[in-house]
Amino acid sequence: MPAPPTMGEGQSAPPPPSPPAARDRAALHSTELTRTYPCESCGSELHFDIKLQKLSCDHCGSVYELTADTAGLAVEQDLRSALTRLREGRAVGQQVAVQEKEIVCQNCGGRSTFSGSLTAERCPYCATPIQRDDVHNAPDRLPVDGVVPFQIDEKTATEAIEKWINSRRFAPSEFKTYNRTGSFTSIYTAYFTYDADTDTFYTGRRGDDHTVTVGSGDDRHTETRTDWHRVEGNVRNSFDDITVFANEGFEKNRIAKLEPWPTQTAKPYSPEYVAGHLCRTYDHDVEECLTEATTTMERSIDQTIRSDIGGDHQEISTRNITWQKMTYKHLLLPIWLLTVIYQEKPFQVYINGVTGEVQGARPWSKVKIIIAAVIALIIVIALIVLFSSRKS
Repeated sequence: MPAPPTMGEGQSAPPPPSPPAARDRAALHSTELTRTYPCESCGSELHFDIKLQKLSCDHCGSVYELTADTAGLAVEQDLRSALTRLREGRAVGQQVAVQEKEIVCQNCGGRSTFSGSLTAERCPYCATPIQRDDVHNAPDRLPVDGVVPFQIDEKTATEAIEKWINSRRFAPSEFKTYNRTGSFTSIYTAYFTYDADTDTFYTGRRGDDHTVTVGSGDDRHTETRTDWHRVEGNVRNSFDDITVFANEGFEKNRIAKLEPWPTQTAKPYSPEYVAGHLCRTYDHDVEECLTEATTTMERSIDQTIRSDIGGDHQEISTRNITWQKMTYKHLLLPIWLLTVIYQEKPFQVYINGVTGEVQGARPWSKVKIIIAAVIALIIVIALIVLFSSRKS
């Protein structure tokens, strides 16, 4: 960026410019159903600046306030109504995805939502180059209710990745030069969160242990015995923001380790938060993810029942769950994603874009492992020779 002109003698400095007023700066492209965020000062593209939590321009340095409701919180939606609409095949509300372009990677099948001026990019899941030849208009989808904006900027994320990679001693050298061989990007991923109030009637048995002394003489000893009796009862549970990951193309067990997410802080959705970052629409809808959520809830209900039964042992014979209030939110949660191709196989490392938690897969260098094994063997042989020579 060129240096600002200097003032001549006797000139007074102009007053500093007022910060641009918060208003919708999106340029909508009705033909392509896309939007961009041109800078009012130089025409370059704005992006959501993680450090500033505002829109900024890398070209001229202009900064703009968000028009989004930064003070508000995402609103929960009635789950039963959404399920009814989905099952009937009707469109749901105002569709956010219709303003974006959804691309399916022909290599791994992952779906990415290309926002703004992004026309070509490497797949963030398998690093395959993608062009918009494969773009299709996104079908009617559940609108996004909220977003948890990135808090970890690229510099901090890069430091976390390097620390994680350098701690993997037997990783191949090619993996450690990820900045030349891999794809590192910021991406918003799709989640559904579920809330529910439940009332459960159960029947079962309670077991209470007691000890008795049996036998005589040398065979005299104590045994633990259990007295069982039938029980029944009623328990209540309240669940808040049970999260279910709604995308394919990731290692779900590692994604799960990125939790917990501060979902209670989710802001009402605005595409401004996504400007300059990749974004995923969901691969599994709110009904498909519901099974995983209810399974999690039922495990918790069983724990509550066992606690209510008490005693030393508990058996649950039957439970009848009444699902009362049930709501959901469709959220976008931030992840820094590193994808490295090693020996034609992708390896992914994930960073929670809010907490900085790092989880990922790494390849193993056979050469380094063999060298380490040979060195260890040499050391063992040397110690044996040294010990033998001292004995003789």
